[in-house]
Amino acid sequence: MRRLFPVTYETAAQAPGGGPEGPESGEVGAAAGAEAAVAPGGPAGAAVSRDWSLAELAAAYAYPEPGSAAGGPRPWLRANMVSTLDGAAQHEGHSQPISNAADMRIFGTLRALADVIVVGAETVRQEGYRPARARAEFAAARTAAGQGPAPAIAIVTAGLELDFSLPLFTSPLVPTLLLTGAAAAPDRVAAAEKAGARVVVAGEGMGVDPARAVRALAELGHTRLLTEGGPRLLGQLVAAEVLDELCLTVAPMLTAGDAQRIAGGPSVAVPRRFELVSLLEEDGFLFSRYRRS
Repeated sequence: MRRLFPVTYETAAQAPGGGPEGPESGEVGAAAGAEAAVAPGGPAGAAVSRDWSLAELAAAYAYPEPGSAAGGPRPWLRANMVSTLDGAAQHEGHSQPISNAADMRIFGTLRALADVIVVGAETVRQEGYRPARARAEFAAARTAAGQGPAPAIAIVTAGLELDFSLPLFTSPLVPTLLLTGAAAAPDRVAAAEKAGARVVVAGEGMGVDPARAVRALAELGHTRLLTEGGPRLLGQLVAAEVLDELCLTVAPMLTAGDAQRIAGGPSVAVPRRFELVSLLEEDGFLFSRYRRS
């Protein structure tokens, strides 16, 4: 792993063996004070690739310090997605074929930093979602941040047409949340609650209002939000202008075909500009981090 952006004095040094490059200023809190020494500068300003520890990744991806909002801390919603060079978010219906080991390390780190993981019901069905697990490497940091042993999974679902015998419902460390509309079928709500899920109303009628869903999660104490899509859900979050950050892995692959992009649905009236805040590279994969500008 090597950092390509931001370029600091150390990464731009012309001579080999320059000083260590640290994470972005003010973003080490979620890593519980982990020291984030990263690749030293190399010839022509190129950072030397080396293995990064989980603590370094946690520092590089730390949530910003929470801002204030009416009623408490402002929630921060980040998305984590992967795409090929030609824009495919999946291959044959799954994201795993366009991922790699470094992408999965970042995937696990982002989960370990989050309070809750928001995901669409179709992605749960396609990807065979399981409960988030507790990881010993992040236990102290989560305790220091006032978090539970693992993030909750929050499924966005209008019809609650889910298999409640799945491990998401039978064996989670923390109860799975179901974000649904006020008009959800009472028998499905009852079945979900019987299975141990917590049903959260986040919209009128059958649908879920993204802004209301974010507020509802924050009211439950979940302010570090992570979504892993799928494309339909991400498109809804983009259209509702509630997405604060996008962590996008660009895989050095071409797939062609008719795979979905990372975000679907209708286009927004005016494209929302995001700014690049971090860019890492390993084995040709690019790991970018963009924030709402």
